[in-house]
Amino acid sequence: MTNLLLATTENTDNQNSQYTPLNDPEIAGVVAHINEEHLDELLGFLSAFTSLSTAELDLVDAQITDIYAEGIAIQTCPKGVENQSTAAQNSSLYNQTFFIAFAAPISQLDDLQAQYILLKQRADKKLGKKTIKLTKQVFEVQNSYRISKNMLRLELSMPSLSDVKGAKSSTSVPTNEAGYAYLFDLEHNAMTNALITDSTDDNKANGNKASDYKTNGSDKENVRPARPHCYYTLRKAWQADDGIRAWVDVFLHGDTPGGNWAAALQAGETVVTKREFPEKVEHLRDGQAVLIVDETSMPTAARLLELWNNPTPPLVICMTQDAGDQSYFDTVKMRSGLDCDTENNGNNYFTVLPIVTNQPNSGAELATLIDRELGDYLTNNPLQINKVWGALEANTAKALRPLLKDRLELSRTDVVVKVYWRQD
Repeated sequence: MTNLLLATTENTDNQNSQYTPLNDPEIAGVVAHINEEHLDELLGFLSAFTSLSTAELDLVDAQITDIYAEGIAIQTCPKGVENQSTAAQNSSLYNQTFFIAFAAPISQLDDLQAQYILLKQRADKKLGKKTIKLTKQVFEVQNSYRISKNMLRLELSMPSLSDVKGAKSSTSVPTNEAGYAYLFDLEHNAMTNALITDSTDDNKANGNKASDYKTNGSDKENVRPARPHCYYTLRKAWQADDGIRAWVDVFLHGDTPGGNWAAALQAGETVVTKREFPEKVEHLRDGQAVLIVDETSMPTAARLLELWNNPTPPLVICMTQDAGDQSYFDTVKMRSGLDCDTENNGNNYFTVLPIVTNQPNSGAELATLIDRELGDYLTNNPLQINKVWGALEANTAKALRPLLKDRLELSRTDVVVKVYWRQD
């Protein structure tokens, strides 16, 4: 992996001239998204592919300045300064630019995702971290039912693999991870159902040509979902006698591709996943944490609580459109940390601060509401919050991060508020 320090500000343009710019109007948006949402990954690239030490990386933030056909340019900036141009710093540690090369050059922006994932996989492997897997998994639907007013639980199964001697081997499905996400192939079920319909029509044809009843190309386009893929968190997985069993909880809200897909699934159907992504929750292992969730991220928080590895129980801020979904955490039992008095405190020793909005949970106004509710709670229940994890709608997450950093006086790496969905 090539990593080249672009030595000085005055020479940067000359150094950059050896790389091929991508002339795409969407590049600025992609750069902004990565800088806002993926700071930890950029710091990981610097840790894995440059000579910067852990101590040095603890003092800086990072941001992509350019994307080229051959790779990305990452610049260090003073920690906590969102706009590095406003930072008047004399230290040689700041405002250095590093070039991180792709495994293979890209010719268009559409190729960036594949090369970025390869970069992340290589960096995570070098750093000993869990990473994205481009793995196909096939589950069978066993059952589905509501567990709160608008939350549907899919019960899935996967048979255990056996070796040549017939002994059951381990599966790649994680049973002890919180926030492990799968990219589900919604198109798989839409096309499978279309083929079943074709077969049924053929059987009813009564001598007519099968081709008269086959779904043609334009008809197949009509059955494709508006979104071909959708991420859902693995709520829970465990090893049963006959293989792996798993839960996936899906929030049903209006006419959405994911909700329609989940609601239509029947026992015996298969669902296919194409990519796996581990959630980043390592920073929650110590200190007083607050978890901020809506209906899309409640499954992640529920599993995180069940696997809680911190002696201090968290505060959970739970936002729902409907009061009927606040019951989601009622049956969640937290695994207490080693220093917790479980005999006296019980297993369900965490506090939920409910917020019912009666509308879709998105937008900057919601961020203000969350910040205000948290402030009111801390006034009446003094806590020193050390860590934050949340997952919300994109505009809400973007607006909430600086509010929490200011209120709690925490660094950007301690305030992890992810984007789980976008308001279309």
